[in-house]
Amino acid sequence: MATSTSSRDSFTSRTAFIIACIGSAVGMSAIWLFPYRVAEMGGAAFLIPYLIFVVLLGLTGVIGEMAFGRAMGTGPMGAFSKALEKRGVKHAGPLGKAIGAIPTLGSLGIAIGYSVVLGWFLKYLFAAGTGSLLQVPDMGAYFGVLASDFGSVGYHVAALVVTFAVMLLGVSRGIERLNKIMMPLFFVLFVIMLVRVAMLPGALEGYKYLFVPDWSALANPQTWVFALGQAFFGLSLAGSGTLVYGSYLKKDVDVVSSAKNVVVFSTLAAVLSAMIVVPAVFAFGLDTQSGPPLMFIALPQVFQEMPAGGIFCFVFFLAVACAAITSLVNLFETPIEALQEQLHLPRWGAVAIVAAVAFGVGVFIESGDAVSAWMDAVSIYAIPLGALLAAIMFFWVCPKHFAKEQAQLGRDKKIGAWFEPMTKYLFVGITAVVIVLGIFYGGIG
Repeated sequence: MATSTSSRDSFTSRTAFIIACIGSAVGMSAIWLFPYRVAEMGGAAFLIPYLIFVVLLGLTGVIGEMAFGRAMGTGPMGAFSKALEKRGVKHAGPLGKAIGAIPTLGSLGIAIGYSVVLGWFLKYLFAAGTGSLLQVPDMGAYFGVLASDFGSVGYHVAALVVTFAVMLLGVSRGIERLNKIMMPLFFVLFVIMLVRVAMLPGALEGYKYLFVPDWSALANPQTWVFALGQAFFGLSLAGSGTLVYGSYLKKDVDVVSSAKNVVVFSTLAAVLSAMIVVPAVFAFGLDTQSGPPLMFIALPQVFQEMPAGGIFCFVFFLAVACAAITSLVNLFETPIEALQEQLHLPRWGAVAIVAAVAFGVGVFIESGDAVSAWMDAVSIYAIPLGALLAAIMFFWVCPKHFAKEQAQLGRDKKIGAWFEPMTKYLFVGITAVVIVLGIFYGGIG
């Protein structure tokens, strides 16, 4: 017999839930990809399609995943089964579990890759703390040694130990407390970095490059494509983590308001990141880049040249480690919840199995090329497919008006007539387009 929703661990308050969802959304997409996208695709002009898509996806997909999880009181495997049962589908249980395994495994897959990257962050954080990072003569070669086959086993293990130690404590004592500390800390540290970067000679040119709009970029379809990808992946839409967090949510919480907060703060984190990274790189005559070259090669070179760079290097890598850990616990929670609910395992047993799989697979993809290829494959196919399947289940398979009724719970003001057409048609359609564009472009977020 599955665990009842009444005995499930849960978030203690609406604020705790919102902070946890913000923690899941503020990740590497915001920190190492968004600055590059803004800088290379029209500056402030890029923000127009990005903000359009963030609002559309936030008020449809984020609300949907929160409300779906809360309505069913379980993760994707159980939620999909219950949705099919409501439709009267034969063999709804096994079929729903099989379909729900897609976002569950997608979440596990991306978490495995993320844990490797967190290991890199911990290595740089430790080296920044000891001062050795600023003494490195060739940062590219330094990172190359770390991001090689079995090049970061110790720090990879440390990343997993930190993450799963939190997860062993459960939702209210572990995940909630972690996010309450690390998310405010992340924003405080990033504001400190913002002030320091603004004082750098040459930073003004970076701000101009970042925020002076190139309106011609709006005529380029790729600007809209990558703005869509940035918004979609930046909001952690995957039919998994947000859905599972929603399953730990009390019925009296307003998910519409909660989704708005997630949209605002995830966008704020992305913009803060751009306002730190681009002016800093410009101030020292380096190129804006995306991904690991930016985080592990270009920015450490900036700190080497910056007065009091050792302090700010430590502050920066502490901030991004906070963002990575809060995202990682969200990603790992989906398979852990599935093992607890579907196989009726105690939490420690579910955590142990997921930890073993994460290390057993992750240790073989520690090289930069391997982890990049791994995460591209998962993010191009499994992540948006999971979001699409969850949307179809909630907005199409569940009875008419069910989704709107569930989103309305805990809310005084009535949701407008816009909700059903925008979720059933616009969001589902956009998510299908994300899959197609991701395959065509080899990844858009």
